[in-house]
Amino acid sequence: MARSRVDGGSAAQIASVVNSLRRVVRAFRAMAQVAEDVLGISGAQHFVLQRLAEAPALSLNDLAARTLTHKSSVSVVVKRLVDRGFVRRQRSSADGRGIVLTLTPSGRRAVEQAPQSAQTRMFAALRRFPPRDLEAFAGLFERFTGELGVGELEPTMLFEDEAGAGRDGPRRAVRRTYSGFDTGPGRKTRAKGR
Repeated sequence: MARSRVDGGSAAQIASVVNSLRRVVRAFRAMAQVAEDVLGISGAQHFVLQRLAEAPALSLNDLAARTLTHKSSVSVVVKRLVDRGFVRRQRSSADGRGIVLTLTPSGRRAVEQAPQSAQTRMFAALRRFPPRDLEAFAGLFERFTGELGVGELEPTMLFEDEAGAGRDGPRRAVRRTYSGFDTGPGRKTRAKGR
């Protein structure tokens, strides 16, 4: 009788990967919860505050590049931070047309109160990889997301979809995100009410 692919050596390797992912997800959730408990903001907002604490952003495009996120995703986060009084939008003194994003005194105090965000720690960890290892890891992770059927999902900022999504917040945000999600051969999920 043929052995299952998860038997023997591959079972130990799969367990290692799954347990590593469990640790990462658990740690990231805990760090996002700290930002929410201490600062009253999402993990993504915490991350953006930390990027702006390093240096003002000369534009939304600049901030998107520094967070490795699409401009539309970072724009939503910035709006929430401006509304909370943590970030200030100012006209550029260089040309008067561009927008410079800076922390307000409240934003700076918020950064000082909370530990590093999950995303900041993730960026630092990945930067410590030797280039060849990082290239291999990136390729394998891309393949992994493809095998999961999530390679085409928009990579929004971590822990922002769930925050402030309204009365049915997290459930509705998840349904929107995974509508049309590939669940296997010939099947797609459908969000309720669609």
